[in-house]
Amino acid sequence: MISSLLFIALMPSKALAANLQPDDFVGISFWLISMALMAATVFFLWETQSVTAKWKTSLVVSALVTFIAAVHYFYMRDVWVQTGTSPTVFRYIDWLLTVPLLMIEFYLILRAIGAASAGIFWRLLIGTLVMLIPGYLAEAGYINITIGFVIGMLGWAYILWEIFAGEAGKAAKNKASDAVKYAYNAMRWIVTIGWSIYPIGYVLGYMLGAASPEALNIVYNLADLVNKVAFGLLIWYAATSESDKERTMN
Repeated sequence: MISSLLFIALMPSKALAANLQPDDFVGISFWLISMALMAATVFFLWETQSVTAKWKTSLVVSALVTFIAAVHYFYMRDVWVQTGTSPTVFRYIDWLLTVPLLMIEFYLILRAIGAASAGIFWRLLIGTLVMLIPGYLAEAGYINITIGFVIGMLGWAYILWEIFAGEAGKAAKNKASDAVKYAYNAMRWIVTIGWSIYPIGYVLGYMLGAASPEALNIVYNLADLVNKVAFGLLIWYAATSESDKERTMN
């Protein structure tokens, strides 16, 4: 499996690696993040062997998130190195797949402790689609930029309400163990603070034209590292802590 993942990492276009310049910090950041995402994928899949059955799905989904993101980053880095332009389409395709999976992780860790309902799953999934689709349509020129931004922000606000004050937030507060509470709280602050980078970049880059494509791509790349890899590590912490506790009790 690991050799297959490494093959995929090198697959898109080896020739473009020779075109990466030592002062192309955006291109370098794409390469660094793509390798970090692939390494995280291997780690999460390997660690499924260390957790009990009810936590395995959470780690597999974390691996899917980082794997999907890594594959998109392989292509995004090539677009940047070859053309010097922002790979907007690839970034949104990545987000349309990985962000719903990240939201489903809230449902999965609550399900693992017997505190989740189908309503949590659907509300978080719908919230992510409302947040992402208008943003892409606006950046692609299909709808007004301001309208796309406002609708996307409403979707994000709905997600925040659910994980802080809605059914998901109440379930974590009342039923989760200390380890799960710690992971859940950190995860929702990533969604609050880490995700704020994207609308800020949207406003500065697309609405005001005050940020360069170089700066936006570096910031987005670093944000993806935190919002995907760190997010998955929090789930790994909860999964391993709870699994160790269960083994001790048995």
